[in-house]
Amino acid sequence: MTSKPHRIQMHPADNVAIVANDGGLGPGAKFDDGLVVRDRVPQGHKVALVDIPSGGAVRRYDVTIGYAVKDIPAGSWVHERLLKMPPARELHDLPMATRGAQALEPLEGYTFEGYRNADGSVGTRNLLAITQTVQCVAGVARVAAERIRSELLHRYPNVDGVVPLEHSYGCGVAIDAVDAEIPIRTLRHIAQNPNFGGEMLVVSLGCEKLQPERLLPPGSIPIGPEGLDIVRLQDEQHVGFMSMVDSVVRQAIPHLERLNARQRQTLPASELVVGVQCGGSDAFSGVTANPAVGHCTDLLVRAGATVMFSETTEVRDAVEQLTARAVTPEVAQAITREMAWYDEYLQRGDVDRSANTTPGNKAGGLSNIVEKAMGSIIKSGSVPISGVLAPGEKLPDGHKGLFYAATPASDFICGTLQLAAGMNLHVFTTGRGTPYGLAEAPVIKVGTRTDLARRWHDLIDLNAGAVADGEATVEEMGWELFRLMLDVASGRRRTWAERWKLHNSLVLFNPAPIT
Repeated sequence: MTSKPHRIQMHPADNVAIVANDGGLGPGAKFDDGLVVRDRVPQGHKVALVDIPSGGAVRRYDVTIGYAVKDIPAGSWVHERLLKMPPARELHDLPMATRGAQALEPLEGYTFEGYRNADGSVGTRNLLAITQTVQCVAGVARVAAERIRSELLHRYPNVDGVVPLEHSYGCGVAIDAVDAEIPIRTLRHIAQNPNFGGEMLVVSLGCEKLQPERLLPPGSIPIGPEGLDIVRLQDEQHVGFMSMVDSVVRQAIPHLERLNARQRQTLPASELVVGVQCGGSDAFSGVTANPAVGHCTDLLVRAGATVMFSETTEVRDAVEQLTARAVTPEVAQAITREMAWYDEYLQRGDVDRSANTTPGNKAGGLSNIVEKAMGSIIKSGSVPISGVLAPGEKLPDGHKGLFYAATPASDFICGTLQLAAGMNLHVFTTGRGTPYGLAEAPVIKVGTRTDLARRWHDLIDLNAGAVADGEATVEEMGWELFRLMLDVASGRRRTWAERWKLHNSLVLFNPAPIT
């Protein structure tokens, strides 16, 4: 980034812009139009372009992100302590499916090498998953997975790995309470993720509330005539710890053999199911990485693929944009239903959406959740919203297009719920930096700033900071991401998280009581 004072203004009507220079700008720095900086303004933070009176609206993205609590002279640093956050938009009198269907030019001829499953879904990886009914069995499943990797996996070169689906649920919970179905259906649907090839090996303790038959009831999943393949650790035949581990390892063999018989085949890009998410966001997220992802979202939908965006609190302040983009009034109503449910969920905890922003968000220039939401929503691109998923729900058969998958904004819970929905590839943008990764699907990490990509050169897969540097356009970066996705989905390229085996645990969303 040049040392010449440089700012980025998102809309001509904005009265603030963010400082783009590495290290920020000090007092006396002068922009080309004559505006002089009055305070030290860190990189990514806002500078007032005009005098803003006390009570005046502070606008970014052509949206009021707050009201000045005192006079703010032009050239001043505009930070969260100078802003009063506007109230949340009411969930009535919203524009409902008013944008009309867009005639999208099809994007044809793009393919990747993936695994076709018996149910018609497609995986980008060929993994043996060990489904667990309860946290109590996690240690046994973990040791068994290590044994399978060290003793068996070399015999099955077409199997990409073994993944124990560890989680913190299954017992000590009010399993019949309202909303208890959310974590149960999440686990049920994760077990069916397309990257697992339809193979299902289940480890149960025996006494837990979430019995295998409740987690995976007959008819909920396709299973062979032998029924579920279950290892119950409390069964009498298990004498000692290694007996339990040996049983898991032994029962893994037929699953590995069937997975190993699978081969990658050329498939159209329409078979991608991509989850998009951001974490460790900064003010550049809505300038570089998220717009690039948004452009890529449009490309994917034009190619016939499926894209999910999520993070309810981080799009709540853009609700009127979402309902207007719905393909039908029914989809718009589903969006407001999920927003209203989450508003009530937060109210039960005596908090609101303002609890979302982190110290790192604010250090990166995001003053409040309104500003953060305006940058977050850009990941969804501009195409119509085809459908809505409640937390833990699975994409319907024949799904295509852009879906709003309602999830908390927590990186780990959002990723877990997108896996349950059927995601086979994940895109994660970050400005502050995070080593986030998933064992169940490849995660492409997109950095918002060149400085971050330079320092985290072996963690960031794509540097969208080139947009702020003037070295690439949003459209060019979106295309680069699209091509990278095809390479990663094909196994031709591994992400940094895959190379380092950086895998976060599954974190379930459980709004029901714990007993």
